Amino acid sequence: MFGLTYEQHAIVDTVRKFVREQIRPLEDELDPDESRLPTAEYARLTALTKKMGLFNLDLPEKDGGPGIDLATRCLLAIEMSQHRAGLYAPCYDVFGQAGQIPLLSAWATPEQREKYLIPSIEGDKRVAFALSEPTGGSDPGRNVETRAVQDGDDWIINTDKLWISSAHEAEFTLVLARTGGPGRDELTCFIVDTDTPGFHVRRIAHTIRSTHPKTEIRLDNVRVPSANILGEVGRGFPLADEQLSRDRIPYSAGCIGLAVRAQDLTIEWTKMRESFGESLSEDHGVAWMLVENEQDIRFATLMVLNAAAAADAGRPFHTEAALAKIAATEASSRVIDRAIQLHGGMGLSQEMPLARWYRELRVRRIGEGATELQKVIVSRDLLGSPYSFFLDRA
Repeated sequence: MFGLTYEQHAIVDTVRKFVREQIRPLEDELDPDESRLPTAEYARLTALTKKMGLFNLDLPEKDGGPGIDLATRCLLAIEMSQHRAGLYAPCYDVFGQAGQIPLLSAWATPEQREKYLIPSIEGDKRVAFALSEPTGGSDPGRNVETRAVQDGDDWIINTDKLWISSAHEAEFTLVLARTGGPGRDELTCFIVDTDTPGFHVRRIAHTIRSTHPKTEIRLDNVRVPSANILGEVGRGFPLADEQLSRDRIPYSAGCIGLAVRAQDLTIEWTKMRESFGESLSEDHGVAWMLVENEQDIRFATLMVLNAAAAADAGRPFHTEAALAKIAATEASSRVIDRAIQLHGGMGLSQEMPLARWYRELRVRRIGEGATELQKVIVSRDLLGSPYSFFLDRA
């Protein structure tokens, strides 16, 4: 059903070779929890990805990206996460920025493209996305309390935002704020320069994934010109929701990459490790755990590719993306847990990347919308219309 084309085979093989030959050897010299490559190596590898035509994978061709479909992007995400740093940033960002760049590509005005998009593509500017709030829950469209009040041709924003990825390193931030009454249809997306008077990074909120800091930011009477509205007034939630749902699919694929790598390491370990006079792999209990790993990996992969296929075909995909995220994050977490168990004490050591991946995946079950939010999305679909996954029926 999901047979790879010749082109997909070629690009997957290219990225797989790049990760194995260029990324993994460097990690022998780095701290086990390091999330950044040395400056010189980062520059060298970035130049290589640009030469291969694989820089800024999420961008369309018109903006200098390879213009690949989402299914291929997911296949690459599986390969790109198979190294020690894993999900912190695929291949330490040497494949370019993701996340908010496609939002800018799709919605920026010509002036915004010149000032924000192009510098972001070229690596001269970094962008953060400010949605979550200290008082917000899992339904950001309804729980956003940030207000933007119009003052002439400007808007004044006052708010606290929490769990914002790397805002302390960003030159500008996309801020979702309420410009009308309650509801999802009264939110607007603003481009806010981080050097604007009144913009403060209040603190770095460290999590169990210590290499990936989250920040709390404060906007105190921050004045933003109307020219910095991304999209239209009152249309910020659909703009963000579409991109967030789409991003969840390769986001989920990256989790599978960790599971694949962990499975490979565990198979190799159980063949080599002896217990009571025989290799671990000869124990049926151990072999069955490996089978359970494989089942989880293949099931999650099918769910992710099914969601990508729906998005690529222009069909509704929000439910499929939610199911893919649940499947991939939960299944990959189980795989890593079994891998640690089968490695014993070695699985807990920093000599292996398993403990780091365990923490990474625990974050992924909350990031980009917790598992419970994904279930809400799916349940709304199930209860709002007849079930028709395989057949249309009344």
